[in-house]
Amino acid sequence: MSDAGINRGIDLYTWATPNGRKVSIMLEELALPYRVVPVDITRGQQHAPEFLAISPNNKIPAIVDHDEGAQLMESGAILMYLACKSRRLMSSGGSLYWQQLEWLMFQMGSLGPMLGQTHHFVKFNAGKSAYAEDRYRAENRRLYQVLDARLEGRQFICGEYSVADIAAWPWISRFEWQEMDLRGFPHLLDWYVRIAQRPAVQRGYAVPQDLPVPMPD
Repeated sequence: MSDAGINRGIDLYTWATPNGRKVSIMLEELALPYRVVPVDITRGQQHAPEFLAISPNNKIPAIVDHDEGAQLMESGAILMYLACKSRRLMSSGGSLYWQQLEWLMFQMGSLGPMLGQTHHFVKFNAGKSAYAEDRYRAENRRLYQVLDARLEGRQFICGEYSVADIAAWPWISRFEWQEMDLRGFPHLLDWYVRIAQRPAVQRGYAVPQDLPVPMPD
């Protein structure tokens, strides 16, 4: 039977957001073949029935792995799936696995949601709620301090480059949206620049829109 017309590899449904960039960076780091399917969330394309069939929570990113017959939503789950598929960038067990999972969950449960609220109230809705702006600015700074302390004496969050770094870095890449000066967090700054210089990160950041990686002054 001919393979003509049969999909192969991974379809990545994404947009230019921190969560979307996690997965495109991961795919680039792993050098896995993938096809980009832009989902323009500014035009409501995430609510289209064909996308909801893949991502019932109407959020990007999502993937369809035609080689494995798998489809997934939720960026953290996708990172773990790709790490398991490739046997790279996440330990298969032991204490390192649990550290990497711990810091991946830190991003999923704290860093992403809280910085996302900073974007909403501080960047896009400034002046509408002083309480919310103060709350999320303070939490933003606290989370930066957590990462800065963790990175003291470490090149990467868990010692070696892993899904923990790939999950967190795109959120820190919006430091300008968060009105944060990375120079006040020297260990975090060094980590940010170190990762920003990786060619795979630069390629993944430019998916699906060809944008340069933000660099601190």
